[in-house]
Amino acid sequence: MSLLEVKDLVVRFGDAVAVDGISLTLQPGERLGIIGESGSGKTLTALAITDLLPEGASRSGTILLDGAPMPTSERAMARLRGQRIGMVFQEPMTALNPLMRINDQIAEAIELNSQHVSAQLDTPQLLTEVGLEQKHGDRYAHQLSGGQRQRAMIAMALASQPDLLIADEPTSALDLITQRLVLALIADICARRRMALLFISHDLKAVAQVCTRVAVMHSGRIVETGSVEQVLRAPQQDYTRRLVSASRFAPAATELRPLGETLLQVKGVTRDYHRRNALFWPIAPLRPVNDVSLSIASGEVVALVGPSGCGKTTLAKVIVGLDSASAGSIAFAGQSYRGRDLPKALRRDISLVFQDPFSSFDPRMSIGASLSEPLHLEPALDRALTPARLAEAVSAVGLDPAMLDRYPHEFSGGQRQRLAIARALVTRPRLLVLDEPVSALDVSVRGEVLELLARLQAQFGLTYLIISHDLDMVAAMADRVLVMEAGRIVEQGRPGEIFAHPLHRLTQELVAARLPELDAPSDPDATPAG
Repeated sequence: MSLLEVKDLVVRFGDAVAVDGISLTLQPGERLGIIGESGSGKTLTALAITDLLPEGASRSGTILLDGAPMPTSERAMARLRGQRIGMVFQEPMTALNPLMRINDQIAEAIELNSQHVSAQLDTPQLLTEVGLEQKHGDRYAHQLSGGQRQRAMIAMALASQPDLLIADEPTSALDLITQRLVLALIADICARRRMALLFISHDLKAVAQVCTRVAVMHSGRIVETGSVEQVLRAPQQDYTRRLVSASRFAPAATELRPLGETLLQVKGVTRDYHRRNALFWPIAPLRPVNDVSLSIASGEVVALVGPSGCGKTTLAKVIVGLDSASAGSIAFAGQSYRGRDLPKALRRDISLVFQDPFSSFDPRMSIGASLSEPLHLEPALDRALTPARLAEAVSAVGLDPAMLDRYPHEFSGGQRQRLAIARALVTRPRLLVLDEPVSALDVSVRGEVLELLARLQAQFGLTYLIISHDLDMVAAMADRVLVMEAGRIVEQGRPGEIFAHPLHRLTQELVAARLPELDAPSDPDATPAG
């Protein structure tokens, strides 16, 4: 008997059909990957299975767990989700409780399901299992990096030792080293506990590493299914061929382009977060950025890489004026500042694309209202020109301006990421800081967005600081790469040189952790190397 059986599942938003009559089965211990472009219905399928569809959505069809229909009451369904079905959401910042420490959230998940499991796990064990240190458990969600939050979500999902784990983009926010470890962890747990896995991802290489079977979704339908070898290495459908072709990303060597004068100068920047113990006595500060110096020339593309929690995003926030340095200084176009004191006249010249596109949008505001907010930094702009400026930005990232009246929850993760890029571009900045700009995008859209960024950079002479875990993307776009570890820059150079002949230990580990290309032979039943 199948563990999970879905028959003729349909999800509608009013008259619009988002999932159109799909059927699938999942056996105990089987690992099924669902791939497809943003908006194809992958996440909605997972939400329909767990009865977590957003407001306004309706579901029809049959969903069976161990041959029995899913319960109809919310109370019984909530118990089932906690005990037999674990869920790793795409955006952990919005799924974690901001008022509870990570330890408490994991302990709550363990306690709620203590009667269901035979051998109970404890919080330290789960933190260790997902590669987090014990100190991370004492922090709140906003005090962790994107990758650390994702690992905390995985620990919570595993607390009940479920029969079925549904993972929606579980590695999109992870650095290469952690991604490799998490994929190995998921595959190992599935094998040891005979836990089934429904793995939703844009990363075809990750799917190939951890899954045994693949289903391809397009426009709400499953258009191809089969083993990893059949679908990803010998696809039959044109749509699948396009996805596989787009994932075989061959970076083009970047040519040396003429650069202008120094636009951004960072000197000895340190950021301390002061902490107190239970008795309110000061203890050693947390220092995510430690004496960092760098410079970026006008028109240059610089990439900042490193493991989750190394300080990349904190440094970016200081540069764009969302946080302040504890020591050191920054100069942009010759004007000095320490962070939040960034002059208002310069704020429209520096834009940030946030790593988590959902939490960076106000859910109560339409997308059009959110995108128009940065234009208040241009008091001289004729307000009659605002709609044209918004339409220009949205069209540039491949979306229909008619979507401006919608709200953030009405878009897929990839669409929200494109809208975040559009919002950053709307003021036509001189420096664009991009924090994981393509991590939430499917493989086909990723290429389009990278081409868009390259075109905008060439057309307007934009300067980019790109924070990314994607070494292929960095190799294709960057003039220079900075490698960061524990708040410090430990190595820098041109991508071709630094990736071919890495000198620092961390750079060597990052290069070694890259997943093999799809055309390389692999055993889908094997656990990825950790």
